[in-house]
Amino acid sequence: MMNSLLIAEQISVQNWTYILVGITFTLYIGIAIWSRAGSTKEFYVAGGGVSPLANGMATAADWMSAASFISMAGIISFAGYDGAVYLMGWTGGYVLLALLLAPYLRKFGKFTVPDFIGDRYYSNTARTVGVFCALLVSFTYVAGQMRGVGLVFSRFLEVDINTGVIIGMLIVLFYAVLGGMKGITYTQVAQYCVLIFAFMVPAIFISIQMTGNPIPQLGFGSELADGSGTYLLDKLDGLSTELGFTEYTEGSKSLIDVFAITLALMVGTAGLPHVIVRFFTVKRVKDARKSAGIALLLIVILYTTAPAVAVFARTNMIETVSNQPYANAPEWFKKWETTGLITFTDKNNDGLIQYVADKSKNELVVDNDIMVLANPEIAQLPNWVIALVAAGALAAALSTAAGLLLVISSSVSHDLIKKMINPKISEKGELIAARLSAVVAVCVAGYFGINPPGFVAATVALAFGLAAASFFPAIILGIFYKRMNKEGAIAGMVVGILTMLFYMLKFKFDWFGGGEKTDWWFGISPEGFGTVAMVLNFIVSITIMKFTPEPPKDVQEIVENIRIPSGAGEATH
Repeated sequence: MMNSLLIAEQISVQNWTYILVGITFTLYIGIAIWSRAGSTKEFYVAGGGVSPLANGMATAADWMSAASFISMAGIISFAGYDGAVYLMGWTGGYVLLALLLAPYLRKFGKFTVPDFIGDRYYSNTARTVGVFCALLVSFTYVAGQMRGVGLVFSRFLEVDINTGVIIGMLIVLFYAVLGGMKGITYTQVAQYCVLIFAFMVPAIFISIQMTGNPIPQLGFGSELADGSGTYLLDKLDGLSTELGFTEYTEGSKSLIDVFAITLALMVGTAGLPHVIVRFFTVKRVKDARKSAGIALLLIVILYTTAPAVAVFARTNMIETVSNQPYANAPEWFKKWETTGLITFTDKNNDGLIQYVADKSKNELVVDNDIMVLANPEIAQLPNWVIALVAAGALAAALSTAAGLLLVISSSVSHDLIKKMINPKISEKGELIAARLSAVVAVCVAGYFGINPPGFVAATVALAFGLAAASFFPAIILGIFYKRMNKEGAIAGMVVGILTMLFYMLKFKFDWFGGGEKTDWWFGISPEGFGTVAMVLNFIVSITIMKFTPEPPKDVQEIVENIRIPSGAGEATH
């Protein structure tokens, strides 16, 4: 037994990564071949026969992207209390989606969100706007996933970030194009198992190491195991203030911005096309409710652990690096430095790593996205645990990327080609179009991965803002307000998405003259502006609706039927 442990320890992190990533990738490809799609229904909605448990696991994997796995704990590590907006927004958003939208959309029985928009608002113009919004949201979101893939490959397989992105593109292309939603669903079941195991194992190890408590959710609120009687969070507060940062457990964001970001993430969740489409893959409406509940329970495991991982990583990083001689920097620091995601500039030439809040004196810059990935290395955990986290991060990024690519390909093949350009296209022709669309989408996604518009969670947060600004009002009003007509919905979506795009490009990408934080409208950041754009969408939609004709009677009857619970056990489509 001792010999096998010694051998395991002698295997390098890189070799362990090759082994674990190789095994998981082989598993994903094997599942894709086994469950390849043979019809458009299998390609778009996995044939509509997925069990609630499998769909719940697949939804959880689809939902927990690279932003959840890699970036969320990283944001909380550096933002402290302020980082809680991501936890509240994403978790609350999933509840909103499960209760308000999933069952009704399943009963409507369409393959895609633009399909719902086009039929509910009886207009190809509405469908076109829906396709544009779906593509914009999905490409913005998938950019974050591909960057996450590149990050993992660049550090653990010691290849260039761009090469890492290309490898990820090829893998996801294989099982997304071959298997469609059917292949993606069962691949995501496996990916959920991989990512949750990879996230929890190091968290449990470090929790025991630092506090003696094997439950991370309790560990980060416990006393340290060194017998000092000091609570871990009190220690981190002290370390933070010594370096000039605000206390870790105190917030610095304005209340209005916290509210705006949280609400934008919540309603953005409810408008995300790649999550919504998952509820079309089950047989019945009640199965959609069940799978939503199962997914929520599975998501909670990671989301309640992330704050603990953030605290462990931040504390260990400060203790092992701050004010230490650069010549004696730990091995993990040197390895991450080669990726360019940690940079040290000796401003005062004293050879010490000065990590302080004062930007003019600070010599260390750490990318948020590395904290979860570097955490096991900082804590000096076994090499296999370090490699396991890499495999989990890839599972999280690829599962969401696959779901997004399917949305992109189905929006093009089903909503544009089948519904608008060539309604007489054969099923085989539509399937070929879907697969070709996925190939093009992967190439575009790869470009965004190589030239990302920000760190993973920031990019993803913008995607949520775009979804909040465009889809959420149209879907909510389409389900719960039968008087809502096409003129109102189209005007609202166009105004909402353009307003959000303008604000995002101005303050995030410095277009239109750029702008400083002090210039933010109402003091709201680009990540939270989706809330303002959504409210504007609602106002425009309802105002235009008041001055334009009612929808046709048959459309109003469809809306009534969506909300009737009787007979909801079986879907009619």
